[in-house]
Amino acid sequence: MKKMDEAVTFRRGLTLKNRIVMAPMTTKMSFYDGVVTQDELNYYSLRTGEVGAIITAAANVQEVGKGWEGELSAASDEMIPSLSRLASAIKRNGTKAILQIFHGGRMTNSKILRGEQPVAPSAIAAEREGAETPRELMEAEIPLLIEDYRQATVRAIKAGFDGVELHGANTYLIQQFFSPHSNRRSDQWGGSVEKRAHFIELLVDRVTGAVDEYAEKGFIVGYRFSPEEYEEPGIKMADTMYLVDLLANKPLDYLHISLNDYQRVSVSKAFQEKSMLAYVHEKIAGRVPLIGVGDVRTGKQAEEVLEEAELVAVGRALLIDPHWTKKVLSGKEDTIRTVLPFEDRDELLIQNGVWGFLQGMMPERLV
Repeated sequence: MKKMDEAVTFRRGLTLKNRIVMAPMTTKMSFYDGVVTQDELNYYSLRTGEVGAIITAAANVQEVGKGWEGELSAASDEMIPSLSRLASAIKRNGTKAILQIFHGGRMTNSKILRGEQPVAPSAIAAEREGAETPRELMEAEIPLLIEDYRQATVRAIKAGFDGVELHGANTYLIQQFFSPHSNRRSDQWGGSVEKRAHFIELLVDRVTGAVDEYAEKGFIVGYRFSPEEYEEPGIKMADTMYLVDLLANKPLDYLHISLNDYQRVSVSKAFQEKSMLAYVHEKIAGRVPLIGVGDVRTGKQAEEVLEEAELVAVGRALLIDPHWTKKVLSGKEDTIRTVLPFEDRDELLIQNGVWGFLQGMMPERLV
């Protein structure tokens, strides 16, 4: 049985002091140009030191990939000092810092992009209110986009991070290439499941290649994915099983499933005998560590996740109680704060962006 307080060592040599990581969560705290703010540094500093690692909120790799106001940027070398301050704020008492890098694709709008039209694999709008139709990426632009992920990875290395996580989940650009809803291309980048995975395969190869070339031992690469989409056509569990099998054979250090409930069962009839987390863990078959996640609030729930994963990501519980990890590991769960009064926001450094995130995901715990 895996224990939460056990150390974990990845294939590239990085060791986490325990199996608990802080999940990546949107903060909307950065300056308009993507530079980290002192408020953001304070927010992470309050929650570091106890978890094995913190995975940051998403940092865009291109200006046209910005998904929302207040978003962190890794899109140019000018951002390295900013990223370095963030890495330093997180790396305390043995906690490791992992920069999540992403591109919003069609999940942004021309207002956020200051008049630019969003880009995506195909000119298909997302199924959400007010969604804009993106411009289809030209074939010649796609290798340049992959290069921008590679360059963002090199910046993370120079800034002192311990790793990067490729954000291939939550309907953003990487996932958009894999989705039959957002990718209607008929060239080498779209069509069959193999062709829809082509972008991801090359992206992983380029990013891990950059790490092998530029980083010292101990810099890791992870990949986050969402197992299903509800659009038609959309990603189904059978597609995800193909992708997970592909990624598990790549030189990645971990895979990270994105779930709002770790017990969630697939909508696909062929995958309803157990949770999606369990199916994914079974498919990986020990080839690469899996991070499980999904509304973990107690130590018992974390242990249940570790039955089907090697690490457990905790998100909202750490927003409400930054010392959740210490209290769980020391057997003092009865002292964990479980609700967040509005007047305690300042004490916990919860600004409007994070408060809005909490309101959308767990309103029953806000009082």
